[in-house]
Amino acid sequence: MIKRLLFFVIITVILTSCLKKPTSSCSFQDSTLVAPAAEVSTLQSWITINHPTAILHPSGFFYEIIDPGTGTGSPVICSTVLVKYVGTLTNSTQFDSNTTGVSFALGQLIVGWQKGIPLVKRGGTVKLYIPPSLGYGANQAGTIPPNSNLVFTIQLMDFQ
Repeated sequence: MIKRLLFFVIITVILTSCLKKPTSSCSFQDSTLVAPAAEVSTLQSWITINHPTAILHPSGFFYEIIDPGTGTGSPVICSTVLVKYVGTLTNSTQFDSNTTGVSFALGQLIVGWQKGIPLVKRGGTVKLYIPPSLGYGANQAGTIPPNSNLVFTIQLMDFQ
């Protein structure tokens, strides 16, 4: 009896050690970054004049839900998102757009997008007003000047 029990335990250990454990290929983590009060205040002044219905997110950017989208669930930091978007500066200068759809790993995007895109579901559209620290900060990014407030209109077409 003891031999059978020992045999069963050994076989169980061998079989369970051979099972593949699920591995996640995602190493992204949710950002805890919050925009400094001075940046939020500057952006708030512009928002008050130009988009008074925008809502302040706890991270320090502002947003307007144009269309909430449909379905259940929203993307998370490890999702791949398919989006259409237009990016402008607060003076309406357009610096980037994609109107056919492009995929990104959400965790590789600026913090404003990481926090803002999950506010809508599939098919939804959100307008984000992002202060510099949640965008490109003090760095010039292409034609975007350092310390720029950014405005993005983003349609979440799909996510995985």
